[in-house]
This record gives sequence, structure tokens and C-alpha cells, in this order.
Amino acid sequence: MMKTKKRQILGFTLIELLVAMAIFAMMMAVALVAYQGTRKSARDGKRKADVEQIRSALEMYRADEGVYPPGTLSTDSVIASDTGTYLTIPPDPDSDNRKYYYTNLGSGSYAVCASLEIPGSGAADCGGNVCQAGTLNVLCNYEVKNP
Repeated sequence: MMKTKKRQILGFTLIELLVAMAIFAMMMAVALVAYQGTRKSARDGKRKADVEQIRSALEMYRADEGVYPPGTLSTDSVIASDTGTYLTIPPDPDSDNRKYYYTNLGSGSYAVCASLEIPGSGAADCGGNVCQAGTLNVLCNYEVKNP
């Protein structure tokens, strides 16, 4: 007598497929939220680096000229003197509407301001400067001053 082998067909029921798809969708949603937070944090890091670059250019300007540049500057302004150009203030990493601001406070002092997406360290009112133009005006919430 010969035994015949039965072939077993592996398959999934509709319920099993739906459960697997739901779990996958939830995992993707969690990953997307975490990714968005990471992107905001990275843009804020770039903003802080840009503000430090502006501070460095202002200090070089003062070393050459003896004073800080007069008035105020914002994104796309140039920090320059008769001896050369120190820096063109860079654009915001996320939006052309969001800007950096420099203000000469007088008596050998200045402030450079930016608007962070995740406010925290360095929070300040920045003298009421608005860092984002258009319909969503946002007050600057990150400020550095001369050392």
C-alpha cells in the first residue's frame, strides 16, 4: 500500500491580513511622527549654527572697525565694511518667510534673534522682533548677545 502525501496549502485568512496591515499602519504612523520631530530639531540646530556664524562675523567686523555695524539687519543683508564682506546673513533652513535679525543695541552691545520651531534654551522676547512675515507672525524665541 502506498501512502500519498497531502499537500498543505499555506494561506492567510482575510482577518489575519487585515490585522497585519493594521499593525504595519500603526508602526508607520509612529515612525512618521518621530521623523517630523527629528526634522524640526535638525532645522533648529541649523538655525542656532547660523546665529553663531552671524555672531562670529559681527565679532570680526568689530575687530576690524572698532564698533558693531549700525542699525538692524535681517536675512539676505550683508555684513560688510570698506575692508571687505564678512557674511551674507543666510536664509532660514525651512522657509523664506522666517528670518534672522541683528540689532545694534548701542553701547557696544547687540542681539541676534531667530525663531525656533521647538522653543527652549535661549528663549527671549528679542525686543519684539518678528521672525516670520506674512499671515503667521511669530516672535523670535532664541537670542544671543555679544560676549
